Amino acid sequence: MIGKYSITAFALAVSLTACQSGPARTGDQASVEGTVHLCSSCHGMNGRSVSPNFPILAGQQQDYLETQLRAFRDHSRADPHAHTYMWGMAKNLDDKTIQGVAAHYAGQPLEPPRGGAKDPLGAKLYTTGAESREVPACIGCHGEKAEGQGAIPRLAGQHSTYLAEQLGHFRSNARSNETMHMNALNLTDAEIAALAEYLSSL
Repeated sequence: MIGKYSITAFALAVSLTACQSGPARTGDQASVEGTVHLCSSCHGMNGRSVSPNFPILAGQQQDYLETQLRAFRDHSRADPHAHTYMWGMAKNLDDKTIQGVAAHYAGQPLEPPRGGAKDPLGAKLYTTGAESREVPACIGCHGEKAEGQGAIPRLAGQHSTYLAEQLGHFRSNARSNETMHMNALNLTDAEIAALAEYLSSL
């Protein structure tokens, strides 16, 4: 039989546990919501950016988003836009907030396909590459529909201007990524533009 003092002590312990765990959860949620609200000023509501200067985040791979936010925070991603915008935005984000923000955007409905004519040169580069110039096919990593997987980003439906800019940064190594630097190194400006237009139309 449990005595009245044991019951009181148990109830008090439960109450204290609730008080300690409740604010932590609420704090995490508030941090995520506040960060998402701040992000919307550039990336649009729920990650649907209308400006080609800022990537669409809705439906992006969660692992990729987490990786990039950590890279902004520790300054290991240092392309011009990262330095100008995202270093400051990410500097105070803890891992839980990064995970929550990434999950929020990954869970948003995808943007509808932009449609329009699919650039034939871009389609060829994406699906078969240019072997004679050591340009590999993008489809091998980014998937049949450019949907990405894990830490490999979704490219389909992204702003073509943003994609072209990032490919240029990979080519010049302004955005440091050994694999992407080698993949983009031999692409011409015209090929980068064609590939970006193709991916944007998916």
